[in-house]
Amino acid sequence: MAKTTTFPFRYTAYAISVAGLVISLPITLWAGSGYIIPAIFAALAALGTRDLLQRSHTVSRNYPIMANFRYLFESVGPEIRQYFIQSDTEERPFSREQRTIVYQRAKNVLDKRPFGSQLGMYDEGFEWMNHSLTPTKLTNSNFRILIGKNCDKPYSASVFNISAMSFGSLSANAILSLNTGAKKGDFYHDTGEGSISRYHQQPGGDLVWEIGSGYFGCRHPDGSFNPDMFQKNAALEQVKMIELKLSQGAKPGHGGILPGEKVTQEIAEARGVEVGEDCISPSSHSAFSNPIELLEFIEQLRELSGGKPVGFKLAIGHPWEWFAIVKAMLATGKKPDFIVVDGGEGGTGAAPLEFINRLGMPMTEALLLVHNTLVGTNLREDIAIGAAGKITSAFNIARTLALGADWCNAARGYMFALGCIQALNCHTGRCPSGIATQDPRRGNKLDVPLKSERVYNFHKNTLDALQNLLEASGLKHPSELGPEHIVRRVSKTEVHSYLDLFPFLEPGALLEGKTGLTVFDKYWENAEPDTFEPPEFILKLRETKLR
Repeated sequence: MAKTTTFPFRYTAYAISVAGLVISLPITLWAGSGYIIPAIFAALAALGTRDLLQRSHTVSRNYPIMANFRYLFESVGPEIRQYFIQSDTEERPFSREQRTIVYQRAKNVLDKRPFGSQLGMYDEGFEWMNHSLTPTKLTNSNFRILIGKNCDKPYSASVFNISAMSFGSLSANAILSLNTGAKKGDFYHDTGEGSISRYHQQPGGDLVWEIGSGYFGCRHPDGSFNPDMFQKNAALEQVKMIELKLSQGAKPGHGGILPGEKVTQEIAEARGVEVGEDCISPSSHSAFSNPIELLEFIEQLRELSGGKPVGFKLAIGHPWEWFAIVKAMLATGKKPDFIVVDGGEGGTGAAPLEFINRLGMPMTEALLLVHNTLVGTNLREDIAIGAAGKITSAFNIARTLALGADWCNAARGYMFALGCIQALNCHTGRCPSGIATQDPRRGNKLDVPLKSERVYNFHKNTLDALQNLLEASGLKHPSELGPEHIVRRVSKTEVHSYLDLFPFLEPGALLEGKTGLTVFDKYWENAEPDTFEPPEFILKLRETKLR
């Protein structure tokens, strides 16, 4: 990344302290009295120097002296909220409790809590996991799931991995830290649609190469798919799977642009674009236009990659479009090796407010729809399912697997492990933690050896916690988790397990027309394998307000 020569405004407090010491000390020595002022300036200058030289806290390195006020206020935050503002469990977008557990596990410090739960166990929506009177004893927490069992090169993945975050959205040191942690912990790191950068390759951790509509890393100059470039990158030993991004939870159905002034030599190198030119991600793919073409493209990618697992990621929108893809699988016999369900809860990608809050199906409903459709068409055993959506704890993983997923991904959870403080400046380039920025004066302050260790710790300690949950529930592997293990309170006096609360189809039920569920009864028969177009009755509804 190119160096910037202007003086950072955030260093002002440190500069004033040093200048104050330089000016006040000789004046005091000349006057022979009043050493309090230079002592204050000396203490502040020493604090700022320490902040700049230490490597544990990126925020302090980026904001010498000033960051200490943040830590001071944070240290008394629970008391302030307890008496004046809010509770530790208020989730907007992540609660203090959610962030704290990540910080503690990333730092390998005590994550126990005294005096009982702070959660409202009699509040509607409260969830818990049932335990067993005959707990098990597991030897380790290195839980794996085989993806692409019918491929020449199947991949044994951890049940908890790093979700898609591109170099360009994250800093070089953030990417280095994530991949180094993934290498040490033997879990995968999704590249995001920004393709494979030198910072992904340098540590050598497992990669899932995400390919979006811009075909970065495998494109012709006009933005179309380049099979030769794809084959070259897909052949890298690091690349374990290929993930075609159809849509994402943060901004489904929305393209993107990285302005030319932000396209550095390193970003251009990774994405296969020109330095200084706008880097455009269209809102839809050009390599296919209907479900059958999508599956043919997936087969082409699998062949070009030498038999590595190929799948797609999507946020669920119109149900008939998802059904059309499944019908194309049935009609052609062509199938992805995996599907990653991205919840509409959003993610690290910045998006318009309406997209973040009101567009896309939340993960629970989306995962259930995908899982049920595949079970109901007898396709589930051939297609693995991953899921992502605000996953930061072992219970989050357990409930997601109980709903039908085989493994989970997390983006923001791993950002917290890197030191993210939820400043909500991800889209401005002014990330105080040096994570979501391309400003080298901020990003270079993020200490790779330390932060990569925290990424590793967060993964390991979270899976250790999952192991404890499984043992307490009498289970031997996360694959045994089912809807019978998770319970939700639906009123003050009524609770239901997921098995009773949510509909789960029997194998082949959709093919036999025996679902009894409105979404299938209304849209399944009207979906076509050769088009994403809406059913005829939907098109007619769009022509009039007389419904």
